[in-house]
Amino acid sequence: MTKRTTLSLEDDVVVRLEDAARRSGRPFKAVVNDAIRAGLDPRGPRKRTRFRIASQPMGLRPGIDLDDIGGLLERIEGPEHR
Repeated sequence: MTKRTTLSLEDDVVVRLEDAARRSGRPFKAVVNDAIRAGLDPRGPRKRTRFRIASQPMGLRPGIDLDDIGGLLERIEGPEHR
């Protein structure tokens, strides 16, 4: 079912919608309807990319033991860190 209605859009929204329609080659009406659907159902279909972190070498100096918390604190804050 299609319902015809009049809608007042602000200038910046019109510019963005027209740009999206021009870039996609789709009709303005289709772009507006898709934008409204996306706004009403934010859990709708979206392209999701997997979040990944690339590991980097930490450049630790020889003789530093990350498992010795007390030793690390003493090295960073001095012998009276407690």
